[in-house]
Amino acid sequence: MALSREAERVRHEFNRELISRLRDAGEHLPPPERDEFGAFFARFADSKIVLLGESTHGTSEFYQARATITRHLIERHGFNVVAVEADWPDAAAIDRHVRQLPAAPDAELPFQRFPTWMWRNVEVREFANYLHVHNQASAPDKRVEFRGLDVYSLGRSIAAVIDYLEKVDPERARAARQRYGCLTPWQSDPAAYGAAVLAGRDDCENAVAEQLRELLEKRLADGAGEGEAFFNATQNARIVRAAERYYRIMYRGSTESWNLRDRHMFDTLQYVMQRRGCGAKAVVWAHNSHVGNASATAMGWAGEFNIGELVRNAHGEDAALIGFGTDRGTIAAASDWGGAMEIKSVRPAREDSYEYLFRHTGVARSLTDLRPGTRRGLREALTGPRLERAIGVVYRPETELFSHYFEAALPDQFDAMVWFEETHAVTPLEAPVSGAAADTYPFGL
Repeated sequence: MALSREAERVRHEFNRELISRLRDAGEHLPPPERDEFGAFFARFADSKIVLLGESTHGTSEFYQARATITRHLIERHGFNVVAVEADWPDAAAIDRHVRQLPAAPDAELPFQRFPTWMWRNVEVREFANYLHVHNQASAPDKRVEFRGLDVYSLGRSIAAVIDYLEKVDPERARAARQRYGCLTPWQSDPAAYGAAVLAGRDDCENAVAEQLRELLEKRLADGAGEGEAFFNATQNARIVRAAERYYRIMYRGSTESWNLRDRHMFDTLQYVMQRRGCGAKAVVWAHNSHVGNASATAMGWAGEFNIGELVRNAHGEDAALIGFGTDRGTIAAASDWGGAMEIKSVRPAREDSYEYLFRHTGVARSLTDLRPGTRRGLREALTGPRLERAIGVVYRPETELFSHYFEAALPDQFDAMVWFEETHAVTPLEAPVSGAAADTYPFGL
């Protein structure tokens, strides 16, 4: 018992030292809606890619902060790509709006699939409107792009490929329908495709791979493959190929499907930047679990990698990985996958977590630079491992330790940490009225 009390005393002393170091290192930030908030991040402007995370998918301050940082990087440092953890077709609707490109005929309103509030919210609408206005002063080839990185748009991506081919080569469109016909029974429930393959049904791998290969080889009309329409069709064909494999392997285990998804998101980012040319500079918005270097976390130790690790390996010091954290407040989240959005209360962080240390600094908002060469003693003291919290679109406070905590070594996971002691839920947009007028595009409000 005495040993236990002594161990507890040593632990508290160590925590006090860490808290003191964090308090000294943390730079106090103004509210995220103020322009001067973004100026604190000019130190990362020499990077080719700045990845901005979030420890939850439903927190207003994280969206506001990322928008302000991104505005600063666009206006002062020439960043020209915003790539987000969203499906390509949904983001393409926003991209057409912000770059003032013609809306797709009979286009569906974006972000209608669960979780709608993740991107269909007031905070994202305000940022999209900013991009639209900012781009008005730029030549078409200089405008900032808004791109989606994710892999879940199987049905919409199939439709996009066929629609493109119908315009440029109807004969090839018929061939595409035949190839993609293999997936037709599963478009409304792609997960069922994986179950069917597991049960012995033939898969569609060769058909979707052949369609992408033909599209790339033929370089159909639309400026010999250089135009936006061809690029969009090609990317949708890549999504169909990746989604087919994702759903085919999802029942084998979470590691393989996670790695395929993050590899696809990384590859998509690379394609977008390559097309933009040597002057491409990108800001990525995604969850901390994608943005931080996975090799410094329990997921990496179990064999998973993510965008952050792949970007770090590919771009080295030309990438900046920035995490975001909070202690308590409210959040927009569901209780189960596919469930209704609720405004939930986020519990204060556990005592054995990084968030607990930040909370006890007493600083409401801070930026802590963790890069090698800055505050070596702090980096060494924080290396851990220690628990870190991650909340996605589902939040289960009753099983929070099991559902939302993992071990990490923070200074190796992120180049910097943005801290908000208390945060609030995003403001979701109401469901669009059927047949919304064209001038309300892309959000239909």
